[in-house]
Amino acid sequence: MGGEDWELWIDAMSEAGVLAEGAITIAYSYVGPSITHPIYRDGTIGKAKDHLEATALKLTDKLSKINGKAYVSINKALVTQASSAIPVVPLYVSILYKIMKEKGIHEDCIEQIHRLFKDRLYSGELITDEKNRIRIDDLEMRDDVQEEVIKIWEKINSENIKEISDVEGFRKSFFNLFGFYVDGVDYDKDVDIKADIPGII
Repeated sequence: MGGEDWELWIDAMSEAGVLAEGAITIAYSYVGPSITHPIYRDGTIGKAKDHLEATALKLTDKLSKINGKAYVSINKALVTQASSAIPVVPLYVSILYKIMKEKGIHEDCIEQIHRLFKDRLYSGELITDEKNRIRIDDLEMRDDVQEEVIKIWEKINSENIKEISDVEGFRKSFFNLFGFYVDGVDYDKDVDIKADIPGII
């Protein structure tokens, strides 16, 4: 989760001479609001993320000989195997998704990374924060979004969670990660689990 493996990969590619002039490498990370910081930024996960950000600066220095750059992209909260296992985060994401969907600014993984490349990396003018990070969590961290998150956060409980959050949307997204609850798939249909794949013995 830190930057060690990232640095090892870039070092290996550099030594092999396979990095193009102006090569850019990006690692994805997350910051989030203060309400998730005790679990997400103040503990060991946060230390790993600090190491990742420090590695980006180190790699940019190493890549300077080919005019390369290394960045950490701070992404919005997403439903992943990792985020689903971190206490408090699924509840926060369920609240966040409800608000962002209502405002018409919700993005899943693909839409977010498309925006990273289209509007940030290759827009002609890359803007980074004071730590040289690319921020595509800007929609999540908007004041109007976070103010509404806090209002719901303070009153949510097991009785009202379905009404005032998008816990069902979170649940569907989680199952989608593993191929379940996908629209258009008949899960009751018999499937031949033995299939020949050309090139695989």
